[in-house]
Amino acid sequence: MKRTGLPKRNCVLIGIFFSLTVAFLTSCSLFQSDTPTGPRVAKLPPPPPEPPKEQVPYTEVNLDCPLSLVSNPKIYVYKSDRRLLLVNNGVLVREYPIGLGFSPNGDKFMRGDGRTPEGQFFICAKNPNSRFYKSLGLNYPDPRHAEKAMVWGAISLEDFRNIVEAAESKRRPPSNTVLGGDIFIHGGGAGRDWTWGCVAVRNSAMDELFSIVSVGTPVEVMP
Repeated sequence: MKRTGLPKRNCVLIGIFFSLTVAFLTSCSLFQSDTPTGPRVAKLPPPPPEPPKEQVPYTEVNLDCPLSLVSNPKIYVYKSDRRLLLVNNGVLVREYPIGLGFSPNGDKFMRGDGRTPEGQFFICAKNPNSRFYKSLGLNYPDPRHAEKAMVWGAISLEDFRNIVEAAESKRRPPSNTVLGGDIFIHGGGAGRDWTWGCVAVRNSAMDELFSIVSVGTPVEVMP
C-alpha cells in the first residue's frame, strides 16, 4: 500500500520550526530597540543641593545668666524672626523681640528706603540720652555697602575712603551720602516695624544691652 502524508521525521522538524517561529514572534525582547518609539520625555537635571542650614550661633542656653558675668558679648539680629540674641562666648544669655524699619525686607540700599541694613557691623557709639530712650550705633554704612555704592557711581572715592577709615578706627561713619546712616539699636518698643531702618527693642531690654555692650562689640544682622 502507498503511504500518504509526510514522513514522521519531517513532521517533527516542522513542529520544532513552528515552535521556534511562535517564540520569536511573541518575544518582546527581540523587537525592542535602544531608541524608544513612544513620545520623548525630557530628562530633568538633578535638583540643586539644598543650601546648608543656618548655623546656630551658640551651643548652650542660659537665659538666667547674670549680666555681670557677660564678658565677651556678640549681638545677632534675625530680621525675619524679629528677634535679637545676645550671645556670650557661645552661650545664649538673652533673647529680645524687636521692631525694624517700616520697609524691612531686603538689605538697605539708600537713605529713606525704610530698610534695616544686613551684614556684619560693630557698635560704634553709645548714647544714653537718645530720642528713643538709649541707643547703640551701628557702623552703617560699612565698607561693604560703600564699595558697592562706589562701583555704581552713587558715592565718590573720597566718600568711600572716609567710610573705610571710620571702620578701621571704630568710629561712626559719615551719614551724609546717599547711603544714609544713623542706624541704631534703640528703645521705644518692639511691637511693630516703625523705625527708619533702626532696630527697636523695649526699654527694659535696652537697659540690659546698654549696660554690657561697649564700642567695638560685633553685631551681625541677618535677613
